[in-house]
Amino acid sequence: MDYLEYKGYKGSVEYSREDNCLVGKVQGMGKDLIAYEGQTLDELRQDFEAGIDSYIEGCKADGVEPQKPYSGKLNLRMPSELHSRVAAFVAASGTTINDFINRAIRNELNKVAVKRI
Repeated sequence: MDYLEYKGYKGSVEYSREDNCLVGKVQGMGKDLIAYEGQTLDELRQDFEAGIDSYIEGCKADGVEPQKPYSGKLNLRMPSELHSRVAAFVAASGTTINDFINRAIRNELNKVAVKRI
């Protein structure tokens, strides 16, 4: 799936058969919703950017901090045996569990990106 990006926000690009138009919403916003639509990709992008600008201005007017998608904090659950193996590996290699997991995720995403080319 492709996405739009503006001011650090990412949004989906989808087709609504029911409305016969392109639609999307900003990803990772939790309780807040920023949705947009358009007949063309240019219109979709314009409505996406206008929606984000309006959200940021509304937050500023209300004196609240705009929510940023994906805080960078992830609560990960894994079997205790795997956790133990990871902890032993990173202790022996002089790194941290966080760095190890970030590196593993990057490696997997790079593999996927290479397959798409």
